Amino acid sequence: QVQLVESGGGLVQAGGSLRLSCVASGGSLTINLMGWYRQAPGKQRELVATIISGGKTNYGDSVKGRFTISGDNAKNTVYLQMNSLKPEDTAVYYCNVHEMWTGEIWGQGTQVTVSS
Repeated sequence: QVQLVESGGGLVQAGGSLRLSCVASGGSLTINLMGWYRQAPGKQRELVATIISGGKTNYGDSVKGRFTISGDNAKNTVYLQMNSLKPEDTAVYYCNVHEMWTGEIWGQGTQVTVSS
């Protein structure tokens, strides 16, 4: 069974930075895509960023130029470096993984709070 463990969330002032990590475990994995989504109170879950196994990345419009996604295939880990954080970035951030045999998997979520 594939499991995702997220870390790195917390409270930060506007303009600050945080780095999220997500590790996938559960035997020999073939991961095609890893990414991050977020959901703020009263809003729908939205794309933050994704990275495919070949390294191509995709970002939501609201985070372009501020956030950077990267991956370590050997460690089945994806990172999200978040800079120039804004109060509107406050949300629960969810790790998302597409594994060849398991399908789509979601993490439990990690809270990011940006104070003004």
